[in-house]
Amino acid sequence: MPDNIVYQRIDDFTHRVLNGGEISTTEARWLLSLENEYLSWLMAGADRIRKNFRGEEIEACAISNVRSGNCSENCSFCAQSGHYKTESPVHNYIPKEQLLEQAEKARQWGVSDLGIVSKGWGVRSEKEHQQLGEYFDLLSEQSDIGRCASLGVLDANNAQRLKQAGLENYHHNLECAESFFDEVCSTHTYQENIDTIKVAREVGMRVCSGGILGMGENLDQRIELAETLRRLDVESVPLNFLSPVLGTPMGDRQPMQPMEILQTIAVFRYMLPRAEIRIAGGRQFLRDLQAMIFMAGASGIMIGDYLTTKGRQVEDDLQMMRDLGLQIRGDTQQRRQVQANKKLEDISVSLQA
Repeated sequence: MPDNIVYQRIDDFTHRVLNGGEISTTEARWLLSLENEYLSWLMAGADRIRKNFRGEEIEACAISNVRSGNCSENCSFCAQSGHYKTESPVHNYIPKEQLLEQAEKARQWGVSDLGIVSKGWGVRSEKEHQQLGEYFDLLSEQSDIGRCASLGVLDANNAQRLKQAGLENYHHNLECAESFFDEVCSTHTYQENIDTIKVAREVGMRVCSGGILGMGENLDQRIELAETLRRLDVESVPLNFLSPVLGTPMGDRQPMQPMEILQTIAVFRYMLPRAEIRIAGGRQFLRDLQAMIFMAGASGIMIGDYLTTKGRQVEDDLQMMRDLGLQIRGDTQQRRQVQANKKLEDISVSLQA
């Protein structure tokens, strides 16, 4: 296809999305298969879409690994799985005072939400609910940071109890396309992942769900994941890029290359124009191109350490955003008011219908 037609087609997709339309999965697959020579043009379009729907501010989040290791699930990528022998840290719930210290440090960075991450299939016992309730109470009383959690699969009862305990946002990755999920996990189902997203939203929590790319899936399956997230209308989409861990079934996979990562981010932005697309684990594989994630359409970033590995120096990330002229969207109270106003608008529209 001649260059001018390729550029024109990218522009047509960009204008369609900016005007409130969508690109098809076939069109997204074409974008994802473009040669590197067209990447700058694709990223320029993705950047316009980001600015149009998400503005110039960047949302930053951080996580706390409050209970780690010996997980019952057999996710093929995960260092915390008890099914594999890795060097993952193993510890029970951390003291709530330690969690508060982490939250205070994160707020100093400008982080709007702190994710409480606990290994395992879900919240199975009253003791776990009590411990999590203590965490949420403390953060609610002594910090204005957003309260997020990633606790595994949820049913309606557990979701309601967590919401009543003070949890605001729920993170639960689909991990990959349904057609690839058998390569990833057999101890829970893909439908359970989808049901978790639905029940979290039904009880009034903001939903964060994405996946890990570079696990061996093909390009069609990357588009399938994006399409599933689009169909579920997920508000916040974290994109991770596999960091192979020795001892896991995926420990010998080759990491994605920088240009491939940027192209994938851009295509997700075309498919999910209104979502908060945040770049999380595996960002180090971009090497010197990390600053380009925002030009590729990302509107959020995870800073600090990850679950079992060290992250980039926080000051380096903050300096990167200052150099780019980007502001962190750190006003949690303002964000909560915006969310509340949106819910009222949705209710009003529903009543009028």
